[in-house]
Amino acid sequence: MTDLFIPLIVFLIIIYGYLKKINVYDSFVVGASEGFSIVKGMFPSLLAMILAVNIFKNSGVIDFLFNFLKPLFLFLKIPFEVLPIAIMRPLSGSFGLALLNNIYGIYGPDSFISILSSVIQGSSDTTIYIITLYFGSVGIKKIKYALWVGLLADLFMVIMSLIVVPILF
Repeated sequence: MTDLFIPLIVFLIIIYGYLKKINVYDSFVVGASEGFSIVKGMFPSLLAMILAVNIFKNSGVIDFLFNFLKPLFLFLKIPFEVLPIAIMRPLSGSFGLALLNNIYGIYGPDSFISILSSVIQGSSDTTIYIITLYFGSVGIKKIKYALWVGLLADLFMVIMSLIVVPILF
């Protein structure tokens, strides 16, 4: 049934266009050309974000940051293994998922660390990606407050995850 869903929707759109006497093909071509111009406008922002994330990942800054924060996590009795997900999730969703998959492989999907990591992954967002892509696509240059609010929301969700998950699990 699911294999037929997309073709069924396309067929219904064609039938609807025929009944409304709309040239569906011409409308599709116009929409596709508008979509291409939107992608063309977003590309520089997306390229800059990808470059910045790769520089951040490959420069050793992450290792320095993790080593700097490790004593604090040990003092607060927070599993240090969740720190990479908490830091990388706002930058890159795919890198956060790769870290989560790695935690599943090491600790198993039902362990406390895996559940805590899953809640952090699910409750935070790819803030920098969203701001880069969406704000860049419409030409918004002043992102200061949106960035701070997004990162504070991510931090709040990590803190809430650290409070709620031990209570529930």
